[in-house]
Amino acid sequence: MPSMISAPQPLAVEAGANMLADGGNAFDAAITCAAVQWLIDPHSCGAGGYMVMTSFSGTTGEPNPVIDAPAVAGNGVSAEMWQDILIRPNPEGWGYFLEGKVNEDGYQSVCVPGIGRGLGLVHERWATRSWDELLAPAIRIAEDGWMVGALQAARWKEPPGFYEGSSGRQKLDVTPSAQRIYLKPDGSTYEMHETLSNPDYGVTLRRIAEAGPEDLYTGQLAEAMAADLAANGSWVTAEDLAGYQPRVEDPVTASYKGYTVVSNQPPHGGPTLAAMLNILGADDLAGLGHNSPEYILRVSMAMKAAFADRNRHMADEQFEDVPLEWMTSDERAAEWREVIASGESIDVGRQQADSGTTHVSVVDASGNCVSLTHSLGTSSGVVTDGLGFMYNNSMVNFDPVPGRPNSIAPGKGRSTGMTPTLVLKDGRPVLVLGAPGATRIITSVLQVILNHLEFGMSITDAVHAARFDCQGDVIKCQRRIPEFVCEEIRKSHPVVRIPRSHGGLALVHAVAIDPVTGELSGAADTGADGMALLVP
Repeated sequence: MPSMISAPQPLAVEAGANMLADGGNAFDAAITCAAVQWLIDPHSCGAGGYMVMTSFSGTTGEPNPVIDAPAVAGNGVSAEMWQDILIRPNPEGWGYFLEGKVNEDGYQSVCVPGIGRGLGLVHERWATRSWDELLAPAIRIAEDGWMVGALQAARWKEPPGFYEGSSGRQKLDVTPSAQRIYLKPDGSTYEMHETLSNPDYGVTLRRIAEAGPEDLYTGQLAEAMAADLAANGSWVTAEDLAGYQPRVEDPVTASYKGYTVVSNQPPHGGPTLAAMLNILGADDLAGLGHNSPEYILRVSMAMKAAFADRNRHMADEQFEDVPLEWMTSDERAAEWREVIASGESIDVGRQQADSGTTHVSVVDASGNCVSLTHSLGTSSGVVTDGLGFMYNNSMVNFDPVPGRPNSIAPGKGRSTGMTPTLVLKDGRPVLVLGAPGATRIITSVLQVILNHLEFGMSITDAVHAARFDCQGDVIKCQRRIPEFVCEEIRKSHPVVRIPRSHGGLALVHAVAIDPVTGELSGAADTGADGMALLVP
């Protein structure tokens, strides 16, 4: 039986596919792929980051527990520590602007990384190969080098001020170690086609291959990390690393017209996806016509309604009371349908976004399915000398004002848009999907599901179809949605076309499984460099 893998980085997809071809299972392939992603997509993911994974067991025929390894605030933080340097919330929802950007760049922006122990738990429960086998491709690439792609080269060309926050190029100036790895001797960034290597990361990966990812928490790597973080004013301590624990959670599920959608739990995107599907479950969406003005408006209002609840209530359940059952209930969906039908305006409140993420979807020959999303936020720019990897900057997404759902607290995780998802029919997977792209992940995953289930699109067409997003007072459409469609929508709701025909609204990577034949098909979002690869 064949296998399939899809992710935004071709080199990582190939490594995962080779693992599948060599007899590894979906969990082995996901870890191998992720390790290469760590290396070649350094602002999006890495050993200093965090993850969440939704999966299905081909052995038990059931979804596995969700493995959630969030980045959590160090024990040195307090709820009120930044309230006096708050400038304002980012109007795009991505974090908060503080004086000196201390929550976005540098050591104070770093949260306790979770992905090491998260993948360690995945490996312990479901993988079949040793760490040295799983990490061998990434080690080779780190030492031999890889060709810089066009998108990464362009990201490093963004000038200061391109964003109101920090650009990718500015991240490289945060620490001397980042400069040494990612800048050429003349201080310029690497161009596409040029070869970049990171032997320091190779040393770190070799250590993990020998001692396991636990070394990032209690071993030699942890010692180096803790010493550097302590010397530079980070909130994260050696005790934080040693005491970190990933979370094992029941997935959030939703029923949609004979299908079961399985996704992740708070503080991530799964509940919001479930709420949208609940609102739309009684509608004849196919009868409206794909991406017609009526369809876009109907789906956009479901998005807006679900985000109105999310923005007010979504938080880390270990610290806040999140009304999950109410948010995802049929009763709440019925209330929102009445509001939408009446034309009453929906106040979404303060938007909450995250970014700088990547994803891998895998299905193996035994029926195991993995949807793994992992991230650094947008990266802190901090690289501990000799270790080669950047740390996350997840402190940027905490609310600096005390007393709110996402306010700062020691050990707390902040809300994210990560939404690794499975769709089941009669208990068997028919879709495995997820995406990078902040909270737009949720709305993009929704549309791919609807494209496939409602309109019968192939997974390629479902992923490649033009998308839209509504999390606030404006519907945002890719430019492939024609102006005459937008003109009609404007009679009822503000709408803009973003300056992107592809991408800009998350990057969905998916594998579909034919429920009758078991045939696999896959798709990679055309907004990035990725690919889907079938392994015979």
